[in-house]
Amino acid sequence: MAPTDVYGTARGQARARIASPVAARARRRRHERFFALCGLRPGMRVLDVGCGELGLRGLEPGLDITGVDLAPRPGYPGPFVQADATEHLPFADGEFDLVYSSSVVEHVPRAQRAAFAAELRRVGRGLYVQTPAFSFPVEPHALLPFAHWLPVAARRRYWRLGAQGPWEDIALLRRRELAELFGATVHAERWGPLVKSWIAIAPALPDR
Repeated sequence: MAPTDVYGTARGQARARIASPVAARARRRRHERFFALCGLRPGMRVLDVGCGELGLRGLEPGLDITGVDLAPRPGYPGPFVQADATEHLPFADGEFDLVYSSSVVEHVPRAQRAAFAAELRRVGRGLYVQTPAFSFPVEPHALLPFAHWLPVAARRRYWRLGAQGPWEDIALLRRRELAELFGATVHAERWGPLVKSWIAIAPALPDR
């Protein structure tokens, strides 16, 4: 059940076909290294925000996971709710032991990120929030060098050469931004001397 096509929406691009298995392996390695820091124990509940078609279930099929996404996901293999985390999630305060979100917050418009973070913190007693690092020289969605460092107008023109397809104004985050949003310890996933992504982790806490 492990996800294999990270760039599934860009299958027509040769670079995406090459990058997809590489990205999938990197995601598994990241998960193996950092997910244990979440402190999950048997019976704990997890909310996967921005789950897509499979999300965390592809890496941890045995966990009690509920998926949330903006889009309908009729094939999602478990409990699923279609909702916008920047507005309101239909869950009680602290209903989940851990809220998980992988490569989602960079897609949230800057003006809505504080609301997104507050809602994830509200429903979860622990957090795992991963996002690509602004400092890494290759934009990971379009697979274009330096694209995210350009002004929006130039980036939009350059975007057409990449693997992402339709234009999306994705704003990658710095470490300080992620820490301020989620109030959690931020870990670095490195590729050699470079930081490839940031992961904010607050260990899961049992229900009191």
